[in-house]
Amino acid sequence: MSSIDPSDAVINDSELIDIQHLSDAVLSTSQNLTELFVKFFVNLLVCWTLVHCFYYRKSHRQDYYFTFLTFSSAMLLLLYMMGNVEVGVGLTLGLFAIFGIIRYRTETIPIHEMTYLFVIIALAAVNGLAPVFQLTNVESANPSYELSTGSILIMVISNLLAICLIGILETERLVHPTASKLILYDKIDLITPERRSELIRDIKQRTGIEATHVEIGHIDLLKDAAFIKIYYSPQKGETNTIADITKLKQPA
Repeated sequence: MSSIDPSDAVINDSELIDIQHLSDAVLSTSQNLTELFVKFFVNLLVCWTLVHCFYYRKSHRQDYYFTFLTFSSAMLLLLYMMGNVEVGVGLTLGLFAIFGIIRYRTETIPIHEMTYLFVIIALAAVNGLAPVFQLTNVESANPSYELSTGSILIMVISNLLAICLIGILETERLVHPTASKLILYDKIDLITPERRSELIRDIKQRTGIEATHVEIGHIDLLKDAAFIKIYYSPQKGETNTIADITKLKQPA
């Protein structure tokens, strides 16, 4: 029967004491507030830059302007608070996924706005989970947290990369803008491919829109009508927010 060496017990006790000291190293109140303010204002500045300088400049949609900024800020605050309690990040993202399914399924969101919504959620997650302080003096009896300039630099660079990417893509959209509109067309004799030029001229004469490309959709031969999607270059500052409406609901 083997005996237990007392020295091993002493070593194990010292290791447990070191582990206990490491677990006792927590952020102070001032450090928590500093971390919260840094993350919140960096995230708010980045989202405001994306929404105000790129999205709103072309769309002028104040409803999405409000939604993007508040959604991103709320996402960051929730991620920050969830990171300080015993709740997984997966549960936090799941809550927002449920919210998105319940709320946004009632209205068709254009792909452009949905892309912005995804980007600001991703940036809120990056900024909310990025460490601002790092643990130092790990091998000593009194470990502590200090401001991590490297982590902050990586967070800032990540946000700048997102801003640059959106800026380049939106600039291209401003230089070569395109818009689309869905119309119910009654002259189905002009929808044949060989009469496409006549169709475009007729659309311009009747609507004032000079289409660059058309797509033929559903054709109703009984009513002599067809759905046509036209693509055109919008005027400067022009918005097109109801182009997907095809029929008004009739009162009951």
